[in-house]
Amino acid sequence: MPDAAHADDWRAIEQVLYAYAWMVDRREWDLMDSVFAPDATIDYTSTGGRKGPYRETLEWLARALAPWPINLHHITNVALTLEGDRARARCYFNAPMGRRRPDGSQDVIVNAGFYFDSLVKLPAGWRIRERVCEQTVMIGQLPAGYVIPG
Repeated sequence: MPDAAHADDWRAIEQVLYAYAWMVDRREWDLMDSVFAPDATIDYTSTGGRKGPYRETLEWLARALAPWPINLHHITNVALTLEGDRARARCYFNAPMGRRRPDGSQDVIVNAGFYFDSLVKLPAGWRIRERVCEQTVMIGQLPAGYVIPG
């Protein structure tokens, strides 16, 4: 739990983590600069994805998620270490993804694991500077023949 002196920073960082989930789930990519610092990097390699500068990596994510229009990230168990204008965060994620089949049923998979973030406090507020996604479980299976877009 944060002490009273750091409660505002704690809440602001949590809101950045939640804003990331909303941005991805709703494909509101115009929010990326309110989530990530200008020099930020993202590592999605544990999911079969990419690693690199946040803009290019999120462009890949947009392509990878296009076939899965239903997304519902859950961010929980947030743990923070604050050090002035820097912070480290660890949280759990649970991310169901779905898409409709021609018969009206759904293909559904759930990715879950941890996000490990380093954050920086900029004049505009807290931003993620580095995000490492550590996927630890996938519930369900990708449809036969499905390939994660490059």
